[in-house]
Amino acid sequence: MEIDLVGHDGGNSYGEFAQTLTVTDVCTGWTEVQAVKNKAQCWVFEALKDIRDRLPFDLLGIDSDNGGEFINDHLYRYCIQEKITFTRARSYRKNYSCFVEQKNYSVVRRAVGYMRHDTPEEVRLLNELYGYLRLYSNHFHPVMKLLEKTRVGSKVKKKYDKPQTPYQRVLASPYVSKDTKKWLRQEHEKLNPAELNRKITHLQQKLIRIASAKERRKPGS
Repeated sequence: MEIDLVGHDGGNSYGEFAQTLTVTDVCTGWTEVQAVKNKAQCWVFEALKDIRDRLPFDLLGIDSDNGGEFINDHLYRYCIQEKITFTRARSYRKNYSCFVEQKNYSVVRRAVGYMRHDTPEEVRLLNELYGYLRLYSNHFHPVMKLLEKTRVGSKVKKKYDKPQTPYQRVLASPYVSKDTKKWLRQEHEKLNPAELNRKITHLQQKLIRIASAKERRKPGS
């Protein structure tokens, strides 16, 4: 799985602000997100462990960028202890983490935008929203996977597979146990996408109100 952080600084990187840890499975597109108060190693590490517990499959490997929140002895020792392959992208090669980078936008940014969130209440609301968002995006948002890319003259032709949700791709995987697939089907049957969307929208509006109120309280506003 590729992992990355999304900063919620609102265009002002001064001080501390919330970060969202995005974790994306390259094979199925299954994506988990969790907000933390800042990018300190301890909070990112705890969020990664929480996300691992929610995955519908075993975590076999992680690939990160070169940030200190990921490249540290604590996470490295954990990966060795848990037999998780730990790799990192090459510096200044953004497309090396293309799967998680795409989810940073399509899942995180499209849901919570670019406003500044830097209070404990906002972190709590972000995680409440993400609790519904993970179900909505993994169970009901189909995605296409690139099968091949060929260049014909000056044009590039791309071939994609049939659109499927991450949930469908997990069910189709021969590497996921029958018991896990049964549990996933039972969870899926209980979900109502319209209800999930309403809850997400409600929490989005609360986050916007809080962030907007902070902007109005700034000197000169």
